[in-house]
Amino acid sequence: MLNCKGNFIFFIFIFFRDIKQCETQDQPTRREALWVLRPQARLWSSMARENKRKLEDLSVDEFLSGFDALEREDSLGASPQESAEYKESVLQESSLKKRGQASEHKAQLSRLKHNDPEFFKFLQENDEKLLNFADSDSSEDEEEEKYHKLPSQLEMPSSDEEGEEDKKEKRVKKSAKKAIKVTTKMIDDWRTELKQAPSARLIRDITQAFKAAVATTRGDGDNECRYAVADSSVFNALILLCIRNMHASLTKLLHIRAPDKDQKKLILPSSSPRWQKHQLDIKMYLSGIVQLLGSLTQSTVTAAVLRHAHQMVPYYLCLPKQARQFLKQLIKQWSTGEETVRVIAFLALNKICRHKQNVYLNTVLKQMYMAYVQNCKFTSPTTLPVINFLQHTLAEMYALDTHVSYQHGFVYIRQLAVHLRNAMNMKKKETYQSVYNWQYVHCLYLWCRVLSTIYPSEVLEPLIYPLCQVISGCIRLMPISRYYPLRLHCVRALLLLSGRTRTFVPVLPFLLEIFQQEDFNKKPGRMSLKPINFAVVLKLSKTNLQEKAFKDGLIEQLYDLILEYFHTQAHSIGFPELALPTIIQLKAFLKDCRVSTYCKQMRQLLEKVQENSAFVTARRQKAAFGVADAPAVAAWENQVAEEGTPLTKYYSQWKKLREKEIQLEISGKERMEDLNFPEIKRKKPQAKVEDKKEFKGLFESDSDSDSEGLMRKLKEGGSDDDDDDDDDEGLEDLSDASGGGDDDDEGEEDSDGTEGKACGSKHAPKQVSSEELQELAGGDEDLVEDLELSDQD
Repeated sequence: MLNCKGNFIFFIFIFFRDIKQCETQDQPTRREALWVLRPQARLWSSMARENKRKLEDLSVDEFLSGFDALEREDSLGASPQESAEYKESVLQESSLKKRGQASEHKAQLSRLKHNDPEFFKFLQENDEKLLNFADSDSSEDEEEEKYHKLPSQLEMPSSDEEGEEDKKEKRVKKSAKKAIKVTTKMIDDWRTELKQAPSARLIRDITQAFKAAVATTRGDGDNECRYAVADSSVFNALILLCIRNMHASLTKLLHIRAPDKDQKKLILPSSSPRWQKHQLDIKMYLSGIVQLLGSLTQSTVTAAVLRHAHQMVPYYLCLPKQARQFLKQLIKQWSTGEETVRVIAFLALNKICRHKQNVYLNTVLKQMYMAYVQNCKFTSPTTLPVINFLQHTLAEMYALDTHVSYQHGFVYIRQLAVHLRNAMNMKKKETYQSVYNWQYVHCLYLWCRVLSTIYPSEVLEPLIYPLCQVISGCIRLMPISRYYPLRLHCVRALLLLSGRTRTFVPVLPFLLEIFQQEDFNKKPGRMSLKPINFAVVLKLSKTNLQEKAFKDGLIEQLYDLILEYFHTQAHSIGFPELALPTIIQLKAFLKDCRVSTYCKQMRQLLEKVQENSAFVTARRQKAAFGVADAPAVAAWENQVAEEGTPLTKYYSQWKKLREKEIQLEISGKERMEDLNFPEIKRKKPQAKVEDKKEFKGLFESDSDSDSEGLMRKLKEGGSDDDDDDDDDEGLEDLSDASGGGDDDDEGEEDSDGTEGKACGSKHAPKQVSSEELQELAGGDEDLVEDLELSDQD
């Protein structure tokens, strides 16, 4: 029984598979297949009529018995006449297949009506299209259609440029016919309707007009838009309409309630039930804003559009594609725009990343870091404020998520360490340049800023030690005088990290080493007019090292950095021991140095350090706890920091003055030029040409000849009025040239001696009384103007 059922199922599967194949074939193939299946179909239809049951109601035995009856009918039951007719029809069909003529197929089907009416009826019910076909449905016609027929006349080919121009002209004509020109009256009507009751159709019209306006800024005149903006006044009016009214109108249209003052979470427009209806128009409008930002050149217009885009941030959060485009444009404006534009772009970036940290923060931080590195390639007084802004804002972005910041910091600090390792191992010029450049230094300073901003953080605290090691290795890579500015930049980064994170970093050895390496008593080889701005210098040239401004600036930088470091450690209970090596080094410097200006600065620093050391020593002698009691030590240091120390009080006053000087240096101006010092006005009569000619061959400079002439005439005691005038002039010049040095005085004495011998033969010496000499030396009275200063100065 199972065998029969299996055969039955298999046969049914084969039968219906053949039927399915017949349906997929063309008409001649389908006719042949149906002709083969005709006996089975005829048998089952007859069995169903006799038993008055459907084919699906037959049992397995009844169904299989039909095949036996069919075989008997074919072999025994068929008459010779029927078998002959059947053979003849088969031969005719084979000939028809060879001929492939549709008319013969039609004749065959007409004969089928008389020969086998039951099968003909079956075809009418199931496949009527097979019977009703025309003579054109032939395979020959189908084959002919496959081949290409040449036209009667060939056309001359045109150039590609002409064809493209024709297409463009057709597009422009079509758009000109379809586009509606926007006028100021239309914009005024839209504005009034937006204020009264914004509708969906009105928003669609405004977005279409905004799209056309943005297309004009990009030069895309071929875009098919519903509206056309051809006038600049219309363009400005339309942009103002969108900036001022579009956000409020969309809020009314979507029925979005205003968030509360205390509510930090944004209300997304996608929560509105009308969002799906207006989503396409809002998409078009937001894409237009991004395209408009990319094409604007004026900073004021860019800032206005960015303010509007900052309002539309909730809408960008609902549309990921538009949000990615907007973020890309924001990062560009943040890194390359002007001051106002950069600030607004940063606020928009921060807002998006705060509300979608998991989606956008990682990619935004990567792109912002790359933009920061690109902008740090060159540093000048004009670009330094921009770099500082980028540094502070990027540190704020890293503070949003400490775990993401740790991943980025680990990767980028390791990258800096790899560059440093290659430079130490290979010792080539290229590897040194990969470390000693502005991008490397600013990246070190950035990560010090990030770690100090996010402190305290258990996640980022493990990065402090490797970063300090990288900075120390960078200082030791080439410890020569040409790279003193780079050393000072690295020390400032370490001071920032040490002061904010309360981590002890041995910075003083890098500064005290300069006192031992540099000879400050050596006279400069050349004089310089302007001081060296160490804030924007990374490496000094050989000529800079010979200038007096180099040593002056270096002493000031050492004074600033040592004072700043001791300020961070002023409340430490171990300050006396920490300051001892510095005190010894400064005393040795004061003992050897013979330059008064340098000694004055270092002596003042030494006094402040010693004063603070004495203060801490006196305070800790009163302490009743031991050194091992860490909580008591921390509490003592906090108390001292709150009360203040002598060094911290001095540092707060010094810092205000120093910041003003640094601002003047960054702006490229000379120090203290805004202060009006008193000016001394002297009367300087014109020197006579005869005196100059007389002493021209004796001395090299005019000033020396004048002073020597004065000394000669003082010894001679000239009696004429002209000689008195010359003496007054010589005294004034001598007073101006005072303080020139010991060498000048010795030269003057020698010259006096030779001059006296030369002139003694002509004129007899005449003695001058002391009263007359004082009157001659007094000269005219100096005019002194009063100094007017404010209370603050």
